[in-house]
Parts: sequence; C-alpha cells; structure tokens
Amino acid sequence: MNSDDLERRYRRLLAVYPWEHRRVYEDEMLAVLLAGARPGQRRPAAADVRNLVGAGLRARLRVGARGFTEPSWADAATVTGLLVGVVLLAFASKTLLDQLVRAPGLPPGFAPRGPDLVDWLRVAGWAGVCAAVLVGWRWLAAGLAWAGVLGWGALVAPQTSGNPTYVVDMLPQLALAVVGAAALTVPAQRRRAIALLGVRRLLALVLAPAAMVALLVMNRVGSPTFSFVDGVSYQVFYGLEASSEVVLWLYVAGLAAAASAMVIAVATLTPEVRRRIVVLLLPVATLALVVDRALAGWVTSTMNMGHAIPLVPAQWAMLVLVAPVTFLAGALLVRRREEALRMVALGRNADREQPMGQ
Repeated sequence: MNSDDLERRYRRLLAVYPWEHRRVYEDEMLAVLLAGARPGQRRPAAADVRNLVGAGLRARLRVGARGFTEPSWADAATVTGLLVGVVLLAFASKTLLDQLVRAPGLPPGFAPRGPDLVDWLRVAGWAGVCAAVLVGWRWLAAGLAWAGVLGWGALVAPQTSGNPTYVVDMLPQLALAVVGAAALTVPAQRRRAIALLGVRRLLALVLAPAAMVALLVMNRVGSPTFSFVDGVSYQVFYGLEASSEVVLWLYVAGLAAAASAMVIAVATLTPEVRRRIVVLLLPVATLALVVDRALAGWVTSTMNMGHAIPLVPAQWAMLVLVAPVTFLAGALLVRRREEALRMVALGRNADREQPMGQ
C-alpha cells in the first residue's frame, strides 16, 4: 500500500510535464523514481520534488515557446500590428483635431489651446507605421512603433507622482501601443497583411476608424451652441451631443456601423488567426476594464480630495500583471482548444477509414 501511495504522488508530480513528454517517458521516469525510493517511503523526497517541478516547468516553457513559432501566430501579429497602428492613428488624429476645431458648446472665452509638437508627432508617427506596414517595410514600422512607445512612456512616466489618474487613464492606450510594436516585431513575409486581409477587409480596417473620427469631429462642430437662455434642449449619449434625438441616434448608428465593419473584417479571417488576434488584444481590454472598474473608486477619491492619492503596491502589481497574465491564459486556452479540435478530427478520420461492419 505504501508503494501505491508513493507511485500516485510521483504521478501527480509528473503531471507538471507536458503530455507529449509524459506519453513517451512517464513510465520510465516513474520506474527510476520508485527504484531509488527508500523502503517504506510514502512521500517523494524534497530534492525529487524540486527537480521534477523545475524540469517540468522548463519543459512546458520550451513547448509553449515552440507553439508561438506557428505561422498562425505570425499572421495574427501582422494583422494586429496594422490594426493597432490604424486605431492609434485615429486616436492621435482625434486629439489633434480637438485642438484645432472649437466646439460651439464651449462658453465664450474658452478655446482649445492648439496642437503642440507632440500632437503632430503622434499623428505623423502612427501614419508612418501604417504606411510602412502596407508598403512592406516591417522593420521600419516596428522601429517607429517602439519609438512611439518609448516617447509616450518618457512623457507620461514623470507625472506618476503628481497626476497619477492621468497616468492610469493612459495605460490602456500605452498597452495597445506596446502590443502593436511587439506584433510588428514578429518576422513575417513582405506585405503579408495585404495578402491576408484582401482589398475589402483592408479598406474596412483603414477607412472605418477614419469614418469614426470624422463622425466625432462632425458631432463636435455641430454640437448645440452654448447659451444661457432657458429652453435649450440637449441630447447626450456618452459624450455625443445633439439638439435632437434623431440626429443623436444617427451619429450612434454611424459609429456602430464603422465599428461593425472592423469586427467583421477580423471575424471573417481563418479561425486560427482570428483566435490569436483576440488573444493579442484581450490584455488591453482587460487592463481597460480593471482601470474602469477596479480603480473607479480611487479615481473618484483622487478627484474629490484635491490632491493625488498614491496607489498602493498591490494596485500597481495588479496594473502591471493583468495584461501578461491575460495573454498567457488566452494563449493556453487557444492551444488547448486547438488540441481538442485536432483530436476530434483525428477520431472522425479514423471512423471514416474504418471498414464497414467492423
């Protein structure tokens, strides 16, 4: 009975190894471990636990790293890099236009400060990233994207102590830029993005964000004029303003149609590429959700207290770790799902090849 307990515990430790490794070597490793056990031993020795767990985790990392070399990851990175570049170009263009165009709803004497050099550089930089991806100059695109990340970090990081709410609010956009730069760093064939997307999907990804920016600027220019006169009617929906409900919902419908075009363009790619694009972008969405939900109370308190409330180490750890943990979990789920699908396909093929009547 003691031998059975020891064998069962060793098998639990060997579960740390990837299943491919266990399928070939588990019985041999188990035989060696049991042969080296002391008479009456019921638990694995501490040295055996350290060696098995350490070697198993290293083996899993090696297998996981090989998984990221699959062509589907490179294809997903290609599309993600272009998608992120287009989205960040839209954000930068919206910020620039907000500084150039005065909204009628602003009180007299209030006007945009005007764009500065950073606003122009952001637009030029992300426009250069998109152009380089489409032309096929991938390393130039990656270099510009990483330069944008480093410049953004250099501008935002000094405000951590004085204006932490601004820094935290900017983290999702910074994370999106990091994802785009990392995706563009993955080697791929020249002009692979165009080959994967085709003309229609490419136009949807490029023109839809531009249409959304145009609609937002139109809404800003056409917003109700500021007035102290009673009876002025405003229709507001998440920052959109209009003097009538019909006009407001037309803006919403236009933005929804543009966003749907982008989603459809990605959703119609092959399942392998589509899943990996979701995995690459999911950390940004998770970080944005954490900032919006988990830190909502901290943001409100900081704004009402009149001075900066520093984040505690646990909050910083959450902000730093949520993105990589989400990515690794997503990659693991995608791998397990595809392994399950492969096993199902193998079973179906075996059933088809089996002769009738057997």
